Amino acid sequence: MAYFTIKLVHLLTILCICVSRASSSESGSIHDLLVSRGLPKGLVPEEVKSYRLWDNGTLEVILEEPCLTKYENRVLFDRVVRGNLRYGSLMGVVGLSQEELFLWLPVKDIIVDDPTSGLILFDIGVAHKQLSLSLFEQPPHCKPQGILKNHVRKQKGFEAMR
Repeated sequence: MAYFTIKLVHLLTILCICVSRASSSESGSIHDLLVSRGLPKGLVPEEVKSYRLWDNGTLEVILEEPCLTKYENRVLFDRVVRGNLRYGSLMGVVGLSQEELFLWLPVKDIIVDDPTSGLILFDIGVAHKQLSLSLFEQPPHCKPQGILKNHVRKQKGFEAMR
């Protein structure tokens, strides 16, 4: 019996440690978190289902489904977007792509070096793109990927289906 009690206490201790290692959406909105870390609240859409922030700075944002929105160009959010959150930056981003000249390029880093400059930098691998912070003042509405494609097809007819 004592062996079972020791194992149960050990298991509960491990469970408590695992649960405490990640903050979650219960501790506030993702938009408030971004602002507290020097990033604009409109960096992620309103449709965020939940998020987790680990002690090592890894941020995981979970959406109901992949979706599209637009800042200056169209942006595709995967169902899960991850990155390393530091003050003024989200580095090593995975799950976010931006359309540039008919190509979808992965966003690697997002940086706000100087908030007074009014600029935010998107590193899309082949280039660095500076955008106005004013584009990110409010969280955008994000449309499911399939709905947007069907809407474009209806507008353009057979041309969009090629």
